[in-house]
Amino acid sequence: MKRIVLLAVGIAAFSTGAYAQSNAELIENSLAAAPRRGRDDATVVKWAADHTYTTIKEGTNQIVCYSRADQRDRPPFAVQCTSLANLDRVAQNRRFRAESTDAASERALVAAAATAGSREDVEYGSWFRSMNGPDMASAGVHTTIAMPGATGASSGFPDSRDAGGAYVMAGGTTEAHLMVP
Repeated sequence: MKRIVLLAVGIAAFSTGAYAQSNAELIENSLAAAPRRGRDDATVVKWAADHTYTTIKEGTNQIVCYSRADQRDRPPFAVQCTSLANLDRVAQNRRFRAESTDAASERALVAAAATAGSREDVEYGSWFRSMNGPDMASAGVHTTIAMPGATGASSGFPDSRDAGGAYVMAGGTTEAHLMVP
């Protein structure tokens, strides 16, 4: 019986370690979402459970990349890059996701922060590029451009995907952004 218990504990310990990424793996995976021209000079951060981060690769440009695979409802491969100026917003987004149980309750936290005036600013015109999927090879790429407060009328972009190109989503809110097809 002791052997079975020891074997089970050993397998559990090995399994937990098998999913942990080294900093080198985290850097390689995170940079997959960076544009080619800026990849080598991008910063990579590692998020902690308290929504703070540690810089594991210092960059020389304004791009920062990180993994999101540790978050609720994310696929096994989930990475994102944006502007360094957006790290406070990303930290707040991570906190909202951790404090919520589903997408609707997460959106409610975002809306409440916007109403209260405590929503972290996002750099107008900055981009967010994410890759999500079961693994890096099959991950899809998604790009948005932050345009807080923008509407279809103020930006000149349609406010519906029905037009078939880029469009403003969440127009008129702190979450307004240009969806890039």
